[in-house]
Amino acid sequence: MSVFRFKRFSVSNDRSAMKVNTDGVLLGALMTVRPEDALSLDIGTGTGTIALMAAQRIRASHSALVSIRAIDSDALSAEEAAGNFRNSPWPDILSAIHVSLQEYSEGEGGELRFDHIFSNPPYFDEVLKAPEPRRRAARHSDTLSYRDIIGFSATALADDGILSLILPAEAETDLRRHAAMYGLYLSGIVRIRTTERKAPSRIVAEFSRHRSPAPSEAVLILNRDGAYSEEYERVVSDFYLWAKER
Repeated sequence: MSVFRFKRFSVSNDRSAMKVNTDGVLLGALMTVRPEDALSLDIGTGTGTIALMAAQRIRASHSALVSIRAIDSDALSAEEAAGNFRNSPWPDILSAIHVSLQEYSEGEGGELRFDHIFSNPPYFDEVLKAPEPRRRAARHSDTLSYRDIIGFSATALADDGILSLILPAEAETDLRRHAAMYGLYLSGIVRIRTTERKAPSRIVAEFSRHRSPAPSEAVLILNRDGAYSEEYERVVSDFYLWAKER
């Protein structure tokens, strides 16, 4: 069995179509998590890692009435996430459901209002597709795109809700334009560079219904001088075993 061990929880990493990855951990560590977020939704949960990170962070704030729901259209991924939730310190606030976003929006999800929606969605559009169907579905946006998530969030977010996404940096312009079409506006963005000299490769972007005159902006550099940067270690210090406590 393949198990990825974090400081406060472990993740079985065998059955999910999308394994534990840096993008997911960056989203889980960088996204806004508020004590008042009573109901959150992880779309395309995979192993459940991001939902588990959210549970760790929100429980650290001593929040009482919390529910984090995680959905995935891949049955084995949803099953593995459910097992990871049961084996975590927070099984009472985490649940995994095998359902597509469209099915969820037509059922329970269409009736609920979420304080926080987050996702590490598939993002490859036209590149060569992986031959294995489950892997292909997890990586390519023809099964679930950030545009689908924005459309759902436009109706499913609470009035003060937040949508958090991690995507390739080149998607920023289209992402912001598409979100604005649905009445969702950028509230903050972190541009992620692998090294100082390289252009941003990823963004963690957050949206709300309220237009901000000055959305927060930051840059995170992952590596300096051939080693993990201090700022990256600080961001993941509560999660990765190798990261020093700060």
